[in-house]
Amino acid sequence: MRQTRVLLADDHTLIRAGLRLVVEQRPEFAVIGEAADGRQAVALAQSLKPDVVVMDIGMPGLNGIEACRQIRDSLPDTQVVMLSMHSDEGYVLRALKAGARAYLLKDSAEADLASAIRAASEGKSFFSPAVGKVLLEDYMRTLQRAGAEDSYELLSPREREILQLVAEGQSSKEIATLLNLSVYTVETHRAHVMQKLNLRGVPELILYAVRKGIIS
Repeated sequence: MRQTRVLLADDHTLIRAGLRLVVEQRPEFAVIGEAADGRQAVALAQSLKPDVVVMDIGMPGLNGIEACRQIRDSLPDTQVVMLSMHSDEGYVLRALKAGARAYLLKDSAEADLASAIRAASEGKSFFSPAVGKVLLEDYMRTLQRAGAEDSYELLSPREREILQLVAEGQSSKEIATLLNLSVYTVETHRAHVMQKLNLRGVPELILYAVRKGIIS
């Protein structure tokens, strides 16, 4: 069995030690390096080429968001699990726009880290349950203030299916193969989903799916 190669990045030595302990309990994972700041994380990622980087959002020198962006730009096959103390939408969206595949609250890292690494290594999204709960509550308050209907009801069954698959990290080509559709048809459905839900990119689509409980 091929192990998932993991790089840990956090400016606190004790937290890195705790993360390593959690990760190395799983035989399918191997910690291949540790970084104490964002610049070191980028340099180590570029030299070691890990499958997954587990990275704190707040680090000295270069913060986790910018480090994530640089890693994803230079290593598109390396996925990033972002660790944070913040559950509000602004932080989550910034992490997703930088290319993070998973967003994990530090207080749930022990319980959810293995699941987040596994999902990210498979190109899937993962969020701490508390993040999904906060996003859902914010979404419901927004709907109530606007007196709006649930926009999800505007989607056709096929569009809902494609929404979930895109949010899970599937490409249009992969979705086309899975659903036995042409890539053009999938792209058309994706465009309709974005238009009906008033979304401006895949990060916003992923957030929408988390708010709705479509993905975890």
